[in-house]
Amino acid sequence: MKRIFLATLIATFAMGTAFAQEACESKAVSKDGKPLAGAAKTAFITKCHKDACAAKAVGSDGKPLKGAAKTSFMKKCASGG
Repeated sequence: MKRIFLATLIATFAMGTAFAQEACESKAVSKDGKPLAGAAKTAFITKCHKDACAAKAVGSDGKPLKGAAKTSFMKKCASGG
């Protein structure tokens, strides 16, 4: 049972990262509706990925991660791993 749960959890995070990446790309538009480009697009996508990862930074007990565990999770999540 634990193996199935763990496999499902890992697959969910992998798919979540892919969906977040596509979602961030599609949301990268300026206030006037034009697609962002260059540094503005890079900054927006970086912030979008960070926000998406922060929402998933939860321990196995359901409590938010803190300290080194959160830092490690955020680095891993932001890099897509």
